[in-house]
Amino acid sequence: MQDLTDLPEFLAVVRAGGFREAARASGKSASGLSEAVRRLEARLGLRLINRTTRSLAPTEAGQRLIDRLGPALAEVESALSVVNGFRDRPAGTLRLNVPVVAARVVLPPIVPSFLAAYPDIRLEVIVEDRFVDLLAEGCDAGIRYDERLEKDMIAMPIGPRTQRFGIAASPAYLDRMGRPKHPRDLLGHRCLLGRFRGGATTTPWEFEKAGEVVRVEPTGALVVSTAGGLDLAVEAAIADGGIIALFEEWLRPHVDAGDLEPVLQDWWQSFSGPLIYYPGRRLVPPPLRAFLDFVKAQQPA
Repeated sequence: MQDLTDLPEFLAVVRAGGFREAARASGKSASGLSEAVRRLEARLGLRLINRTTRSLAPTEAGQRLIDRLGPALAEVESALSVVNGFRDRPAGTLRLNVPVVAARVVLPPIVPSFLAAYPDIRLEVIVEDRFVDLLAEGCDAGIRYDERLEKDMIAMPIGPRTQRFGIAASPAYLDRMGRPKHPRDLLGHRCLLGRFRGGATTTPWEFEKAGEVVRVEPTGALVVSTAGGLDLAVEAAIADGGIIALFEEWLRPHVDAGDLEPVLQDWWQSFSGPLIYYPGRRLVPPPLRAFLDFVKAQQPA
C-alpha cells in the first residue's frame, strides 16, 4: 500500500523534471519527494531515475512504469471525481424503514418535493411496524416514535411535532348505538381493534382530559394488524361496523367528507410526533444527508 502513495510522487518528479520543481508545483518538500522515489526504487529493486547534479531522466524501467502509470492514475482520479459527485450533487439510493402511519401521513408531504429537488437519488421505503436493526436490514435510516428508539441513535423531528389519536364512527352507527359520553362507555360498543405484529393482545385505547388519564380495552368483532390492516378497519367503520381509533390525520379526510363522525373529541390524547433516526457511529451517506437537510429546512422555527 505504501507503493500506491509513492507512485504519484515518482510521476510528479519525472513530469516536473526535478525534485525542486515538483516540490514547488505540489507544495511538498523536495526531500520528501526524494525519499518517496528512493523507497519505491528500493521496493522494486530497480533504479527508476538517473540523476545528475543538473538534471534527471527516467531509466528504461522507469519509462515503462510511467507509460503504464499515467493512464492508471488518470483512471483513479476519474473514479474519485465520480465519488466526489455523490457529495457535491447527492446521488445513489436512500433506504428508509418506516411504520405504516409514516408512509400514510408523514412522508407524502415530503417525498414528492424531495425527489424533485434531488433527481439523482432513488428512495426506497420499507413499511413495517416492528422495530428493526437498521444496519442488519440494509437501511440508512428509520422513522419511529421516541419510546421505540434505541439510545445510541441520532434522531431529529420529521413531520408534525404534535399528533393525536382520534376515535370516530359513522353517523349511522352512532344514531343506532348512541354517542359515548365517557371513554368507559366504549366498553358497550363494537370497536375496531389493531394489534402490532407479533403482539398477543390488541392495543389499549388511552384518553386524557383535565389531567385525568383513562385506559380502556374495548372489544370488537374485527381485529387487524397495524402493519397492513388499518385501511380495512377504516372501511369497516365507514360501513357502520363500529368505532375506530386511529391517528387524527388518517381519519380527517373521512371526517371532512362526512363518512365518519368524531367521538369523545375532548378526550383525544396528544403525543410527540415522529423522529427520523440513524446510527451515529459512521459517516452519513450523501443521500441521507440531503434528506435530513431537506426535512430540517421544512420544520417550523
